[in-house]
Amino acid sequence: MPVVGLGGLMFRARDPETLKAWYRTELGIGGGCVSEGGEEGWRPGTGPAPGEQGHEYMWYPAPGPLVFEPFEAGSDRIAADKQVLINLRVRDMDGLLERLRAGGTEIASDESWVGVGRFARIHDPEGNPLELWEPPAA
Repeated sequence: MPVVGLGGLMFRARDPETLKAWYRTELGIGGGCVSEGGEEGWRPGTGPAPGEQGHEYMWYPAPGPLVFEPFEAGSDRIAADKQVLINLRVRDMDGLLERLRAGGTEIASDESWVGVGRFARIHDPEGNPLELWEPPAA
Protein backbone atom coordinates (compact mmCIF):
# COMPACT_ATOMS: atom_id res chain seq x y z
CA MET A 1 0.00 0.00 0.00
CA PRO A 2 1.27 3.50 -0.77
CA VAL A 3 0.17 5.08 2.55
CA VAL A 4 2.98 4.70 5.08
CA GLY A 5 1.84 6.82 8.01
CA LEU A 6 0.06 9.87 9.29
CA GLY A 7 1.59 12.97 7.75
CA GLY A 8 -0.15 15.69 9.71
CA LEU A 9 -3.09 16.81 11.79
CA MET A 10 -4.50 20.18 10.88
CA PHE A 11 -7.52 21.85 12.48
CA ARG A 12 -9.15 25.23 12.66
CA ALA A 13 -8.51 27.60 15.57
CA ARG A 14 -9.84 31.03 16.52
CA ASP A 15 -6.33 32.10 17.63
CA PRO A 16 -3.79 29.74 16.01
CA GLU A 17 -0.65 31.37 17.46
CA THR A 18 -1.95 31.26 21.06
CA LEU A 19 -3.14 27.68 20.63
CA LYS A 20 0.20 26.56 19.11
CA ALA A 21 1.99 28.13 22.07
CA TRP A 22 -0.30 26.27 24.54
CA TYR A 23 0.35 22.91 22.85
CA ARG A 24 4.12 23.53 22.86
CA THR A 25 4.24 24.74 26.48
CA GLU A 26 1.75 22.39 28.12
CA LEU A 27 2.18 19.21 26.07
CA GLY A 28 5.52 19.60 24.27
CA ILE A 29 4.03 19.08 20.82
CA GLY A 30 3.90 21.14 17.67
CA GLY A 31 6.34 22.63 15.21
CA GLY A 32 9.96 22.39 16.32
CA CYS A 33 9.26 19.92 19.12
CA VAL A 34 11.17 16.67 19.47
CA SER A 35 9.71 14.09 21.88
CA GLU A 36 11.64 13.31 25.05
CA GLY A 37 13.21 9.92 24.74
CA GLY A 38 12.72 10.08 20.97
CA GLU A 39 16.30 8.96 20.53
CA GLU A 40 15.17 5.39 21.35
CA GLY A 41 13.68 4.95 17.90
CA TRP A 42 15.74 7.54 16.02
CA ARG A 43 17.17 6.54 12.66
CA PRO A 44 18.58 8.75 9.91
CA GLY A 45 15.70 10.18 7.92
CA THR A 46 13.20 10.10 10.81
CA GLY A 47 13.86 13.63 12.05
CA PRO A 48 16.59 15.64 13.71
CA ALA A 49 19.32 13.69 15.47
CA PRO A 50 19.01 13.56 19.27
CA GLY A 51 19.78 16.99 20.72
CA GLU A 52 19.16 18.86 17.45
CA GLN A 53 16.38 21.42 16.92
CA GLY A 54 13.43 20.29 14.80
CA HIS A 55 11.91 22.03 11.78
CA GLU A 56 9.66 24.97 12.72
CA TYR A 57 6.52 23.30 11.28
CA MET A 58 7.16 19.68 12.23
CA TRP A 59 6.76 17.71 15.41
CA TYR A 60 8.86 14.57 15.76
CA PRO A 61 6.93 12.17 18.01
CA ALA A 62 8.44 9.06 19.56
CA PRO A 63 7.72 5.90 17.56
CA GLY A 64 4.80 3.84 18.72
CA PRO A 65 1.27 2.69 17.95
CA LEU A 66 -1.38 4.89 16.33
CA VAL A 67 -5.09 4.03 16.43
CA PHE A 68 -7.07 4.84 13.29
CA GLU A 69 -10.67 3.94 14.10
CA PRO A 70 -14.03 5.26 12.90
CA PHE A 71 -16.59 5.22 15.74
CA GLU A 72 -20.36 4.84 15.50
CA ALA A 73 -22.08 8.22 15.03
CA GLY A 74 -23.75 7.94 18.47
CA SER A 75 -20.61 6.88 20.38
CA ASP A 76 -20.05 8.64 23.69
CA ARG A 77 -16.23 8.41 23.25
CA ILE A 78 -16.38 11.58 21.12
CA ALA A 79 -18.37 14.66 22.20
CA ALA A 80 -21.67 14.93 20.30
CA ASP A 81 -20.73 18.36 18.89
CA LYS A 82 -17.33 17.14 17.60
CA GLN A 83 -16.32 14.89 14.71
CA VAL A 84 -12.78 14.07 15.88
CA LEU A 85 -11.00 13.19 19.10
CA ILE A 86 -7.24 13.75 19.28
CA ASN A 87 -5.58 11.01 21.33
CA LEU A 88 -2.00 11.71 22.43
CA ARG A 89 0.32 8.93 23.62
CA VAL A 90 2.16 10.02 26.79
CA ARG A 91 4.78 8.91 29.31
CA ASP A 92 4.52 9.72 33.03
CA MET A 93 0.78 10.47 33.13
CA ASP A 94 0.96 11.45 36.81
CA GLY A 95 3.67 14.06 36.18
CA LEU A 96 1.87 15.45 33.14
CA LEU A 97 -1.49 15.73 34.91
CA GLU A 98 0.17 17.43 37.87
CA ARG A 99 1.81 19.97 35.53
CA LEU A 100 -1.45 20.55 33.62
CA ARG A 101 -3.43 21.12 36.84
CA ALA A 102 -0.77 23.56 38.07
CA GLY A 103 -1.19 25.47 34.80
CA GLY A 104 -4.96 25.67 35.25
CA THR A 105 -6.07 22.86 32.92
CA GLU A 106 -9.05 20.89 34.24
CA ILE A 107 -8.75 17.09 34.10
CA ALA A 108 -12.20 15.94 32.97
CA SER A 109 -11.57 12.21 33.53
CA ASP A 110 -8.80 9.82 34.48
CA GLU A 111 -9.34 6.07 34.10
CA SER A 112 -7.49 2.84 33.39
CA TRP A 113 -8.47 -0.06 31.14
CA VAL A 114 -6.84 -3.39 31.88
CA GLY A 115 -4.46 -4.37 29.08
CA VAL A 116 -5.02 -1.07 27.21
CA GLY A 117 -3.60 1.58 29.52
CA ARG A 118 -4.55 4.76 31.31
CA PHE A 119 -6.60 7.56 29.76
CA ALA A 120 -7.21 11.14 30.86
CA ARG A 121 -9.46 13.66 29.12
CA ILE A 122 -8.66 17.38 28.95
CA HIS A 123 -9.60 20.30 26.69
CA ASP A 124 -7.32 22.81 25.02
CA PRO A 125 -7.99 26.55 25.55
CA GLU A 126 -10.43 26.58 22.61
CA GLY A 127 -12.46 23.68 24.01
CA ASN A 128 -11.15 20.93 21.74
CA PRO A 129 -11.25 17.58 23.57
CA LEU A 130 -7.93 15.76 23.97
CA GLU A 131 -7.46 12.24 25.24
CA LEU A 132 -4.12 11.45 26.85
CA TRP A 133 -3.14 7.79 26.67
CA GLU A 134 -0.38 6.07 28.61
CA PRO A 135 -0.04 2.54 27.22
CA PRO A 136 0.64 -0.23 29.75
CA ALA A 137 4.30 -0.89 30.56
CA ALA A 138 5.80 -3.47 28.21
